[in-house]
Amino acid sequence: MKLLVIEDEDKLGDYLRSGLTQEGFVVDLVRDGVDGLHQASEGQYDLVLLDGVLPGIDGLAVLAALRQQDHTRALPVLMMTARAEVEDRVRGLQAGADDYLCKPFAFSELVARIQALLRRAAGTPPAEATVLKLADLEVDLLRRKVQRAGQRLDLTPKELSLLTLLLRRQGQVLSRTELAEQVWDMNFDSETNVVEVAVRRLRGKLDKPFGVALLHTVRGMGYVLERRED
Repeated sequence: MKLLVIEDEDKLGDYLRSGLTQEGFVVDLVRDGVDGLHQASEGQYDLVLLDGVLPGIDGLAVLAALRQQDHTRALPVLMMTARAEVEDRVRGLQAGADDYLCKPFAFSELVARIQALLRRAAGTPPAEATVLKLADLEVDLLRRKVQRAGQRLDLTPKELSLLTLLLRRQGQVLSRTELAEQVWDMNFDSETNVVEVAVRRLRGKLDKPFGVALLHTVRGMGYVLERRED
């Protein structure tokens, strides 16, 4: 797969080119918007990593131009930017970005997002794992069996759904709103504490008997399932 990285920060651009090459991609690197638009228009790429703030032409202008050309209209574009405000992310997605990643980001997450976009572009659905693991936690989705350190945990259906979502997105902070939408299929009501209650009950079964916490609260943001080093 051939990728185009349009990134004006020297160190980050070099880091991405090196890291993605090691992942098996063919990578071209361009450092400004004008050359980036020309390269994306003329080259044959499977995906473009596009910085939002560029000299010459900014990322949104590059994206808009790509979406106006017949041969690049469907080219997958992942935007990378330090602009973390919701309005900026919405603007990028509305302009035609296929995904949006805020700096700083984990390289492993970038690779996962690239792979997901390439699968989507190829029309190949991702394989759904039926056994999910984290540290000494294991969830068998087919048998609906949850165990930690070899000890079986008895979860309610909602607790299992909550744990499965957190486990599939392990390492990512999920907001109360997203959890309410995904697990309870409801628009989040700030007066409802259903998420907090469910998390507290799940934590009592998942973490309390074992001493080492996997389910963490990120103040003001939400919850994350991950193994943390002492």
